[in-house]
Amino acid sequence: MLRWIQNYKNAHLKVIDSLPVQAVENLIATFQKAHKEDRQIFIFGNGGSAATASHFVTDLGKGASDALSKRFRCLSLNEAVGWMTAIGNDYAYEDIFVRQLENFANPGDLVFTMSVSGNSPNLVKAVEWANKKELHTIALVGGKRGRLAEIAGQVIVIDSTHYGHVEDAHLFIAHLLSYAFMENSTIIGKSQSD
Repeated sequence: MLRWIQNYKNAHLKVIDSLPVQAVENLIATFQKAHKEDRQIFIFGNGGSAATASHFVTDLGKGASDALSKRFRCLSLNEAVGWMTAIGNDYAYEDIFVRQLENFANPGDLVFTMSVSGNSPNLVKAVEWANKKELHTIALVGGKRGRLAEIAGQVIVIDSTHYGHVEDAHLFIAHLLSYAFMENSTIIGKSQSD
């Protein structure tokens, strides 16, 4: 068991070391622009990524917003269980996110999704819709890349197909995005005109 733990840890560190830091910096700039322009940010995923979406919105909506003079307008589309089950039951499970976006989203808003496979039909459908409606789309995916890597405007690929390592890396990126504002608020929280 000790050997397995060490191997898991080593593989995890390798994944974290391979993160494309320039791509993460670009995401921070995207979030900074969205914050400056008072855009809405919609975050969502399936399974473990749904939990990461909720965690990310908590960090962005509370922690990062508390450090800034203006709050992030962010929402996890995984929270409305009644709405999601009604959509899934009355339409199709692949509509659970796109139907929510139809109610809230405007051109220029951000759509941020996470998927290890990159091929979840409900995520792909939401990103395709968002692209057509001129929203800014972001996807974090695993090494298989999938359809999301082809269609999202900004993509970060985690160099692994192991669900645990990829999901850990996605949360790591979510923390980088949140803490960039929490720990650099005097620099990053200012608009270009300040």
